[in-house]
Amino acid sequence: MKRDPEWFEGCEPELLYIAKKLRDATQLEAVLTEAGIDFGVEADEYQGGVIFRRTRIGAFFYVRPEVREAARAVLREKGYRLPAISAGS
Repeated sequence: MKRDPEWFEGCEPELLYIAKKLRDATQLEAVLTEAGIDFGVEADEYQGGVIFRRTRIGAFFYVRPEVREAARAVLREKGYRLPAISAGS
């Protein structure tokens, strides 16, 4: 379920995924909600492009640290490609 920023008070939210298109963001919201995973989402800038780098806007999805692995497992099950995250991240 989508949560307000206040829900993250007292913990450091962990970046789960960056949706680069609106369609991807709405699909990801549905996947996480259906799985019963609480998340936060906000628009932010990221750098895109290989040859011509530019700043773009994406939907950044965050979860609380205690549900990060469960959320990543759900996304992998649904076919999302996730970057490797070190144990300290």
